[in-house]
Amino acid sequence: MIRQLAFDLPAREAWRREDFFTSPANAAALATVDDWRNWPSGKLVLVGPPGSGKTHLARLWAAEAGAAVISGPALAEADLPALSAHGAVAVEDAEGTAGSARAETAFFHLHNIVTQAGHLLVTATRPPRDWGLALPDLASRLQAAQLVRIDAPDDALLSAVLVKLFADRQITVPPALIPFLVLRMERSIAAARDLVARLDAHALAAGRPITRQMAAQLMGEDGTD
Repeated sequence: MIRQLAFDLPAREAWRREDFFTSPANAAALATVDDWRNWPSGKLVLVGPPGSGKTHLARLWAAEAGAAVISGPALAEADLPALSAHGAVAVEDAEGTAGSARAETAFFHLHNIVTQAGHLLVTATRPPRDWGLALPDLASRLQAAQLVRIDAPDDALLSAVLVKLFADRQITVPPALIPFLVLRMERSIAAARDLVARLDAHALAAGRPITRQMAAQLMGEDGTD
């Protein structure tokens, strides 16, 4: 299995490269982010479902590029000169600017300043055309940016993430448990993290190791089995 890609560990937010797992679901996004010096017009829109690894990729890029990181809604109150002074900025949850005149206006000005000589990474769950932006100039500039997608995690990625999450908690589970979970769980990194945490807590409370039967009972309580 190829190591790399993105997920958030339960007990720490290290955003480390070695915690990243690549798979067909995210390989194109990873390669495009890694090639940030060659983004057309210095900007990239990274789109993917919740829990797919956008934040991890954005933090990896920010560390390499020396970028500031801010959420879209926070742009309404942001110090734009301080942000743009970094020469590179990551705007996460960027669709959250839609509907706020102050946030959209700030985003427009930040875009223009940063892309003159720097780099702008934008993350969202949907392409800019679907955000409902009211500021036409901002919409046109974001829609002109290169766009790359992270797909929902595939079986290989979810399996790798589950194995790593259990290992981080120093939990040994039967090998057959991993495919059992993958077939039944919600297909997101966030769901994998939550499932492992709940199984760990349940096993500690019961005073016994995690088994397939325990997992089936726990997931059945949630109506997912």
